[in-house]
Amino acid sequence: MGTAAAMLAEARRSLGLSGRPNRITRDYASRHGDDFLSAAWCDMAVTYWARRSGNAKAVLPSGDRAYTVWHAQDFQRIGRWHTGTAANLDKARPGDIVFFDWGNSNSVGAIDHVGVIEKVLGGGRVQTIEGNTGDAVRRRVRSASSIAGYGRPAYDSAPGGSTPAPNWTENLVKKLPTLKRGAKGEHVESVQALLRARSHPEVEMDGDFGRTTEDAVKAVQKWGGVTADGVVGPKTWAILLRVHA
Repeated sequence: MGTAAAMLAEARRSLGLSGRPNRITRDYASRHGDDFLSAAWCDMAVTYWARRSGNAKAVLPSGDRAYTVWHAQDFQRIGRWHTGTAANLDKARPGDIVFFDWGNSNSVGAIDHVGVIEKVLGGGRVQTIEGNTGDAVRRRVRSASSIAGYGRPAYDSAPGGSTPAPNWTENLVKKLPTLKRGAKGEHVESVQALLRARSHPEVEMDGDFGRTTEDAVKAVQKWGGVTADGVVGPKTWAILLRVHA
C-alpha cells in the first residue's frame, strides 16, 4: 500500500535524470508504444513514480497518464481537485499532484505541465519535483500564478489521522545522532561514505569530522534545500540517505 512519503522518495531518486529517451520514457513506451520514447515526459514521470512506489491506484485514478489535461480531469471526476488559488495552495500537502498553465489561468483545459509537491512554502508557493523541466528531473519553486490546481491522491494514512505513515527508513533517520565538526567515530565514517556516494570524492573515510567533511555536508545541504550549517541532523541524514523526513 502506498503513501505520500513513498511517492516523494521515488521522485527524489530520479533527480538529475535528463534527456530522452530515458528510463521513464522507456518504461511508459514499453506499455504504450515507441511514440512515447521521445515525447514530453512530465506526466510519464508522475506515472513512473506512482507505479514504482505502490501508489498507482491513488495517483492514477484512471490508469497511466502522459497527457496532463486528462490526468487533472481524472482528479476532478473523483472529487479530489483543488483550484490553484494562493489560499488553496497553502492547504496543499506533500505528495499532492500539481498542474501548471504557463498562460496563468486556472483552466484545466489549458494545463501544460505537472509535478509533485514536495514542500508547502506558504504565500501560495510550493516546492516541487518535476520531470521534463528543461528536459530533466529537477526541484522547482512555483507560485499560484502559474498553478492551475492540484489533485489530492487518496494515499494511505496513519491510523486515525491524515499524516502519511512513515516507513522504516524515515524512523531510522530520527534515531541517528547529530554530528558536527570535531565528531569522530563510526557514524562519521557513515556520513563520509554517503558524501562520497553523493559525488564528493575529496572526503576521506577516516571517521574524523573535519573541514573537508563539513564543506561537503554544506554542499549537500544546499542541494537538498535545507539550512547549510554543516551539522548532520535528521533532515541532512534524510538527504544523504535520500528518504523523506
